[in-house]
Parts: sequence; structure tokens; C-alpha cells
Amino acid sequence: MTNINRRTLLKSSASAGGLAIAASALGTPLIAQSRSIKVGSYGGYFEDSFKTHVYPAFTEATGIEIESVTQPNSSDWLVTLQQATQAGTVPADVSLYARDALIKASRIGGLLEPLDAKNMANSSNLDDYFIYTDATGIIGVGAMSWFTSLVINPEFVTTPPTSWAEFWDSGQYESSLGLSKLHNSNLLDVVAATFFEGEETFKTNDGIVALVEKAAELKPNTALWWSAESQMEQAMKNGDVIGGMYYHDVSQLMAADGFSIASLFPKEGNPQGYGSWCLSTLSEKKDEAEEFINFSSDPATQALMSRMIGTAPLVDKSKTDLTDEEFAFVSGTPAIQPAYEAYLDNETFIKETWDTMLGTS
Repeated sequence: MTNINRRTLLKSSASAGGLAIAASALGTPLIAQSRSIKVGSYGGYFEDSFKTHVYPAFTEATGIEIESVTQPNSSDWLVTLQQATQAGTVPADVSLYARDALIKASRIGGLLEPLDAKNMANSSNLDDYFIYTDATGIIGVGAMSWFTSLVINPEFVTTPPTSWAEFWDSGQYESSLGLSKLHNSNLLDVVAATFFEGEETFKTNDGIVALVEKAAELKPNTALWWSAESQMEQAMKNGDVIGGMYYHDVSQLMAADGFSIASLFPKEGNPQGYGSWCLSTLSEKKDEAEEFINFSSDPATQALMSRMIGTAPLVDKSKTDLTDEEFAFVSGTPAIQPAYEAYLDNETFIKETWDTMLGTS
């Protein structure tokens, strides 16, 4: 792991000087003030893995202790942060936000403190897409990513599809797919990338209608419209579906456990979601936060998270020491960038159009 130079805390106040004099008079060396930071992340296995593998490595490199804070999904945590900010409290100095919640936080304003790029040199390893900037400056730096991928049961699908378009073939997939029923689950992003002009198609209502109508053509081939991850997992395990869309990391873990499932990256790519580290505007730990984000952006740390947590790195594979097998286990190319802005700006129309399509026989 690449070490990060520890910053020295300078005390210039009269009280600090008084403490130094008192300590000298007592003949006792002055103990340096410890540094710490509260970092929020999704709970369960995810948080436990950070506490076991990432946070100790950061403390060893910088001397900064981390207090782990369990946060719910990004949307619920955003509400918590709003309420806490209004009350003048800081539940966590640094929090993890998905891009849609980050956009919402930016639009609300006053919740996130801008970060200084010069103090996060390793963030230059990330593509500009993962550095979120608004009128106030940089308010989010990518932490890790995940993919919703094309999956098949290789026992039933002996010729792996090379395009999402193959799922529209009723000769191969009639009544055999598992697809998410949520309007913002990225199936429309897949349709846009496969048959239309990508994110551009979301900019008009006519474009959205065209996307939903194309998705409707999948209804004869869909055996399961799932709303919970466990539903798709069980359907794949039971052989109730032979393909569909599912999470790349979970699929890889299922395959490692011996279940017949393969996660593929077709020519259009798979939708990529990602989380960003963000600093609370009320936090007094900006220096520590920037050191943590800098550490997180280090290719060595990105590789560590891929190995120990199963997240996809946000730096190019060539900058890490991940083997081809390790990289393929968590990531792949190309990637489809979801139309986050459209889902927020035109949420009601997209949801109503989508729900009407699903409810029509």
C-alpha cells in the first residue's frame, strides 16, 4: 500500500502554548493530539469489510483513526443529512452517495463541503465522470462502482449472447427472462444503448415513450419481473429463468458457489453505478477527509477494495496489480452510464409510462 505523508497539526493559540509550557515544567513530554474521522458506509458485509481491510490500512498509512458509521441507502441517508444539518449536527464527516443522491444533494445546496483537488492528487487516476463538480466546486469523488449485467444460465444458453438485443429473440428466450420491474433499474438505459442514441433519447417525452415501447417487446420473453434481489437469485438457482439482468458481483459469488450462472459484458456494455465520498458541510475534518479520499483513490486501495469487498475499481486496470481474473470477477467493459439527470428531472412521466406498460396485457 502506498503510504501517504501524514500532515503535522500546528497549534498557534495561546492555550496550546500554555499547555506546552505546563508540560515542560512537569518534565512530561507533550502527547500529540490524535486525529480521527467518522466515515459512513452501507452496513452489513460491506461495512464490515471496510472496517476489516480498508480503514486499518488507512490508519497505518496516515495515523488517522476512523470511526465507522452505518448509513442506509443513499436516498434515506440524504434525508438524515438534511435533518442533521438543520440541527447543526454531523452524523458522519464523510459519507457515501450514489450519483443520483449526489445530484439531489447538489440541487438542495448547503449540505456538502467542496473539496480541494490539490489535496487529493490520487483522484487524478479517476475519469472526470467520477469527479462530481457543481457551482461550489468538487463535492463528490468516486469511491467504487458496481454493475448490473447481462446474465445467463450456461447450461441452457450454450452460445453466450454478445448483445442485449438477443434477449428480444423469442425463439431463444420466450418466457425465460428475469428483469427488474422498477422504472429506474437501468433496463431503459440498456434499451437506449442497444437500439437508440443512449442517454440523449431520455431528453424528450417522445424518446422516453419509444424506450418504454421497445422494452414492452420483452414482455413475452419475461417470466419474472423482479423487485427484490432475492427473487432473481432464487429464480436463477431454480432454473425458473435462464437469463436476464442481475448484479455482476452477486452473480460472480453465486458462480463461485457452484450455481450455473454467467455474468457477461455484451458489446453495448452493462449499466455502471458508483458511489462517491462526500464531506458534510458542518464537518471540521476537511483535512482528514481529503487524506481519506486521496487514499481511497490510490490504485493500490482500489485493488484492495476489489479483492476484499468485491467492488469494481474506478481506475484503469493497468494502474493496479489486479490480475485479469481478479478484474473480471468485479468489473468489465464497456460501461453504460445511466441517465441520472433524466430520471430525476422527469421521474413522474418515466414512472407512469413504465408502470402503464407493465400493467397492460
